[in-house]
Amino acid sequence: MRRKSMLVLALSAALVVGVTAVASAKFEVFRAGNLILKADGGVSPKALPKSKFAPVTVNVKGKIETSDGSGHPAAFREAIIDFDKNGQIDTTGLAVCKGGQLEARTTTAAKSVCGKSVVGSGSGQIQISFPEQAPIPVNAPITVFNGGTSGGKTTLYIHTYITVPVPAAVVTTVTIKKVNKGRYGLSTVSKIPVIAGGSGSVLSFNIQFGKKYNYNGQQKSYIVAKCTDGKFHAKVIKAIFKNEAGDRSTTTLSGTVIRPCTPKG
Repeated sequence: MRRKSMLVLALSAALVVGVTAVASAKFEVFRAGNLILKADGGVSPKALPKSKFAPVTVNVKGKIETSDGSGHPAAFREAIIDFDKNGQIDTTGLAVCKGGQLEARTTTAAKSVCGKSVVGSGSGQIQISFPEQAPIPVNAPITVFNGGTSGGKTTLYIHTYITVPVPAAVVTTVTIKKVNKGRYGLSTVSKIPVIAGGSGSVLSFNIQFGKKYNYNGQQKSYIVAKCTDGKFHAKVIKAIFKNEAGDRSTTTLSGTVIRPCTPKG
């Protein structure tokens, strides 16, 4: 037993140290051991002012795979990502939803309670894998709710609802704060809960963030950005995966994603 535990610890350490990232089509590919994270994203419209902020929407995509095609990947549990200082979030006057209002609610029910606070939507796929059973793919709609800004931090709730193995809401909490780290001006921390008692793993997600709304007679945008030098940067400080249903080993990935924009004016 001690030998097995030491092997697990050594494997976890090797995975953290052995991360590599290479470009592949539109996706940036981050590898560690048998785990592959493909990440992509972008801002729309691509043509933006050089010196002043303009309304935008942001798209974030991800795919999680195993390099040998062996099936069920480790569960995505946490991500810490820094974003370009040329993007900002403004929640002034925007309706707020509390995390407790989303628990145990279907997508329709969540929207009926917190519909005015919706700031994004998308889709995802979760795989449920039980011992000695074929993995079950579960398609899941994604809705993003504004959790408000307090103490210098903005909160987002990413809600999805699965029906396998039993009906359940999965609510990921994202906290965002301003930082001053050279190229980067926003730091985000995402906490993904245990899914299906540890038997569920996220396989993919595609989410679009952004909302235009009126407040006190002014047109506002949830996300604004400018394009000073033709590029947007995002730095994955760490993406943490845990083998919840197996040996409890941890895999950590990191890297940078750079996407183009077009300066104008």
